[in-house]
Order: sequence, then structure tokens, then C-alpha cells
Amino acid sequence: MVNNYEFNDFTFFTKMSELASRHQSYDLSLGLPDFEIDIRLRNYLKEAADNCSHSYESLAGNEMLIEEIINLHAKRKHSLIINRNEVNIVPCSTFALFTSLKSILDIGDEVVVIQPSYYTYAPSIVINGGIPVYYDLETDFSVNWEKLQKCFSDKTRAIIVNSPQNPTGKIWKKEDWDQLYELIKNREIYLVSEEIYDLYCYDSVDHYSSFLHSELKKRTFCIFSFGKMFHATGWKVSYLISNENLLKKFRSYQQYISYSTNAPCQYAIAQYLKVFDPEENKKMMQRKRDLFISLIQETPFQIESEAEGGFFQIVNFRNLNKTITDIEFSEWLTVEKKVSCLPLSAFYTSKYNSDYIRFSFAKKDELIIQALEHLRKNL
Repeated sequence: MVNNYEFNDFTFFTKMSELASRHQSYDLSLGLPDFEIDIRLRNYLKEAADNCSHSYESLAGNEMLIEEIINLHAKRKHSLIINRNEVNIVPCSTFALFTSLKSILDIGDEVVVIQPSYYTYAPSIVINGGIPVYYDLETDFSVNWEKLQKCFSDKTRAIIVNSPQNPTGKIWKKEDWDQLYELIKNREIYLVSEEIYDLYCYDSVDHYSSFLHSELKKRTFCIFSFGKMFHATGWKVSYLISNENLLKKFRSYQQYISYSTNAPCQYAIAQYLKVFDPEENKKMMQRKRDLFISLIQETPFQIESEAEGGFFQIVNFRNLNKTITDIEFSEWLTVEKKVSCLPLSAFYTSKYNSDYIRFSFAKKDELIIQALEHLRKNL
């Protein structure tokens, strides 16, 4: 099955970013925040260079950081009570996804992927000997549970869910996790729940983790990202919450791949979590979303549903052109109109066209303003 999957030298994500750079376009294509991190976090990293050990951390991670993660989740509106043996620090969320799948897949096992989806999912499945089975969301990007159920077979070993979801901005709520459990409760199917945008849920909505479900948590690998939380993606430090027995299997592979995670960064993050206010980052990102939405309404683009969470907003571009593909439109917008985006079809294996493109609003306010003012004047 590996030979049936096409591994490209460069993803479309990379190509569009390079296209934006080459044509000096305003780059709203990727979810790479370009604004400064909290100066306190920077200072804690400097402190780490002088005060912490530069040897390997433990397989599970820095004990102080694990304790602060436990405290962070306990303080949330939807309080999540976890113990130390359910937390594991990892180099990045992609590593967590790959190694979670490595822990549960045998050759030929199937994994359900909900599309549109991030580009790392299918390769991680295939490299681990699995077979991706794709379920496409409805036209409004909601889940049709009857159709999703038809994707499960005797070979299904796992399902990957991303909430808040990239690229749609949709959020899974308690009712959604309940529905999913009803579909898989009588099968040996695991959940890989990527919740890396957990902090960024908007309009007074709070993140509801899959790990809050008393039964799902027994079969779930729940992935979070400090890079997204602190808009410091280059730090490459994430963490995983999972059942203690599943974490033992996870670590049995982790020890041969990365062993541990950057020790100074773990120390700095642990110190920063003691003073960090999640609401400040959440409000900051919602202001950016609201700024983007208010300005793009002055262009021909159409927003059908505001992003509930995450870094991205999907817009319908068909008021501008009804015939070309979303890939052609994205390239035209980047080259000719100097604002970069991504076509929604880049998040599918089953579609080569759509009516939508994706913009990132995780950018400096001035970039958002300049880019959308440029579009207002030139479209």
C-alpha cells in the first residue's frame, strides 16, 4: 500500500509559500505567526541556558513541566483532571501523531481520516503500514454520522480527529464526542485527537477535549502544541495526554526515535506556565480573526461561516471567477494580486477543485490590514 501513495518532494503548502516569497506577495497562506512571543518566555529560555541541565530529559519529560500541564488543564472551564502518568512531552505534534499510529497499527490496518485534513495525516498512516480511509465532510463542513459510520470496517484500527479543525475552523463539542463513541464503542478502534489549537476557541466557546469523555479517554491519544499555544512554532515542543497503558506503548517506540525533547525549552515553558494567562492569547487571536472578517467583507470574497477556532478562515471566491479551479485561483491571487492563500482542495485526496480558499489570520495586524486593503483596491 505504501507504493500506492504519492510522496511529493514538496507539499503544496511549501510551494505556495515559496510562490508568495518569489513574487513579494502578502503571505496569508500558512499558519506561521509572524508577531513576537511574550518577552517573559524569551527570558525564561535565557534563564534555562544558565540554570537547567543540558543533558537528556527523561522519556516522559521535565517533571516540573508535567506538573504545570496538569495545573493548566485543571483550571479550564471544562476542567480536565489528569495524573502524571498520563502526560508525555514530545518534540512536536507531528511526532506525536506518527508515534501514536506506530503504537497501534499493524500492516493493512485502516485509519479513518476526516477531510479536509492536514497534509501529514495520510503519510503518517502509510509510513506505518496502514491504509487511509477518507470521509469527506458535508458542504457546510458538518459531520454526517451515518456516512461516517460507513467508513468503519473490520480492518479499522483508528480515526484521526482535529478540533479546532484546520482548515475549516470547526470545533467538536461534547455532543460530537458522544456521537463518535457510539460509532466505535463496540469495536477496537482508537482515537488520535489532534487538539493543537485548543486555546483558540472564539465567541465565548471553550475547548472541549476528547479526553473528557470517560470512555473515549481509555483509547485516545490526545495531542497538544506549545508552539501553537504561545505562537512560537519554532520551539517544537508539544505534549500528549493518553491512557497510562497506551503511553507505555507510545514510549516503547519513542525511545528509539527521539528519546526526549529539548531540555532548555521544557524548563522555559514550565516556568512560563506559572505566569501565563491563556485568556490573553485567546482574546488576541480573536481580535485578529475579527479584524480579518471585517476587512474581507469589503472585498468580493464571501464568508459563509466564521471560524469557530484555530488560525484560519475559509472564504468562497466564486464571486470573482466561476470557472477556474481553486488551485489556479490561489496561484493567480498570489502572483497577480499579491496576496497568498491556499486552495481548499489541497486538504483533500478526493477533490481537485472547490469553491474555497484558506487564509491565515495568525499574522501581525498591519499585515492583515495591508493585504486586505490591497485586495479591496485591486479586485
